[in-house]
Amino acid sequence: MREATNAEARNRRADDPAVKGQPGTLVDAEVDETPAPGPTQVGSRRQLVYLGLCLVLIGLNLRTVFSSFSAVFPEVTAQAALPGWAVVVLTTVPVTLLGVFAPLAPVLARRFGAERVLLGAMAVLTAGLLLRPAELGLPGTGQAAGHLPALLAGTAACGAAIALCNVLLPGLVKRDFPHRLGLMGGLYTTAICASAALGAGFTYPVYTATGEWTLALWSWAVPAAVVLLLFLPVALRQPRIRHQAVRDGVNVWRSPVAWQVTIFMVLQAMMSFSVFAWLAPILRERGVDGATAGLIVSMSIVLQMLGSLFAPALAARLKDQRAINTAVALLTGAGFALSIFGPLDLVWVWAGLLGLGQGSLTAVALTMIMLRTRDGHTAAHLSGMMQGVGYGLGSTGTLMVGQLHQATGSFTAAGVLFLVVGLLAGIFGYRAGRNRFVS
Repeated sequence: MREATNAEARNRRADDPAVKGQPGTLVDAEVDETPAPGPTQVGSRRQLVYLGLCLVLIGLNLRTVFSSFSAVFPEVTAQAALPGWAVVVLTTVPVTLLGVFAPLAPVLARRFGAERVLLGAMAVLTAGLLLRPAELGLPGTGQAAGHLPALLAGTAACGAAIALCNVLLPGLVKRDFPHRLGLMGGLYTTAICASAALGAGFTYPVYTATGEWTLALWSWAVPAAVVLLLFLPVALRQPRIRHQAVRDGVNVWRSPVAWQVTIFMVLQAMMSFSVFAWLAPILRERGVDGATAGLIVSMSIVLQMLGSLFAPALAARLKDQRAINTAVALLTGAGFALSIFGPLDLVWVWAGLLGLGQGSLTAVALTMIMLRTRDGHTAAHLSGMMQGVGYGLGSTGTLMVGQLHQATGSFTAAGVLFLVVGLLAGIFGYRAGRNRFVS
């Protein structure tokens, strides 16, 4: 039964139009391996459904670490007595690590298998979420070191774990569900957006109910631990097969088109992760209460889902993507700036425009991977380049917002910054949107 199910998956993968070159956002990071990785081994259709549920639930845990911290940012800063530099580091490090650890994911998958690496990443994520709010003591002194060491270590662990999941999860979705690629791809991307919305919307109510920011952050370790236990039997059941890397596809690092697409990705990442890290604190500094700020951020992220669902299809239908890339980049920059210094009475409108723009911008930036490449090998290389450079340099957005806030005492300068970033994203989006290929 297991062999029949896996054979059927392989046959459908070969015949599915979505796998034959239609643009999408799911890139197989292991495409350069030999022997080629096969689908996850399952024994029945019921187990295949169970696998799909596990993959979607993993996606549902990949953004809570960002949005949950920002939801209780003032409480953590005040009650944990965090210095200014620590606040900047805590909002920057996890995004930086997305770029640092992304290249390691295929290397680990070749040695241990993608399923086991995902399992290990979920274990590290759970441990990081448990460690993050803890208060540690100084070894051998009996004195408390405070919350800062655990916050730093736990946040770093979460960033590293999410980096591995970001790289490997799309390939598993693509390989294991070729006959339901549209459905599973939609569920997977929606789950990631929902993860950020849940973290933004529910963290502050938990804080209000318990009176403890530590409990509000600890609560997000529970769903991660549940998914870890659910995925455990699936991952351990897989055979250990050593793979080797083969070099195929063009050298994307020497391609001007690849660099234009990558810089477009850098600029969208600067805005995207700044939304997760700073939008709630921005709203609260403007006088919005914590619960309402969480709802506004959640609404904005829900609208990101709509943008991410429709923008790739529209982009793929166009002769080139210059217009849509430019439009969504400018919309995102303007929405972010207006959320900072636009009339407060219309803050729901500004956050809504930001959500639609950001969701569309992220989706079209990822869609460029398929639209600007001719084969899966080059797409995988471009994806690795975009994630490594994009997230690594994209973290400078959260860094600059924090530094500008410390230097000026307000977020007004950050609003000007993101008008500039949105304009630059529009320029590079225009260039990346021309109908040319990485070569």
